[in-house]
Amino acid sequence: MPRRFHAADALLPPATFLKRSLAIIYDGLISIAVLLVTTWVYTMITGWITGWDRLEQKAEAGQLSGDPGLTFVLFLVMYLFFAYFWTRIGQTLGMQVWRIRIENLDGTSVSWSQALRRYVTAAAVFFLALLADYYLGSVTLLLTVPAIIALFYPINGLSVTDRLSDSVVVSLPRKAKTN
Repeated sequence: MPRRFHAADALLPPATFLKRSLAIIYDGLISIAVLLVTTWVYTMITGWITGWDRLEQKAEAGQLSGDPGLTFVLFLVMYLFFAYFWTRIGQTLGMQVWRIRIENLDGTSVSWSQALRRYVTAAAVFFLALLADYYLGSVTLLLTVPAIIALFYPINGLSVTDRLSDSVVVSLPRKAKTN
């Protein structure tokens, strides 16, 4: 059941690119912490299942650098992290700080499938940027940085991720101070 944030006829202004960018940076720092803890837990479970001696041998041989299981787990955990916040309250922690929210056009919370479309779109652009950087070198920053900016830059109030997920990122009004 979607949560209603405000009346369907109430329109909130779209979030500016600056607010979106600052929230992304803030959430990026939180994401690093989540990824570190997830990697630690994954390593503990892997060491327990396969044995610590075997895991140490693999580490010394350099065979742990491309673990597809860890990659999948990290991708899944990050999706669950963002989707949980987007579907429950419409805001990640960074979005709360900068007073922006993801919602449907009618003022309700986004669904898990909308969050998946939003997450996969952003992840695909970041993956392609990293892949290009790996194979072509840092000169690709001239192409990938504008592509990443275009992904989140709102044109007529909607970014690419907004359009593909049928949602919108809005600015929330300041709450009136009570004296």
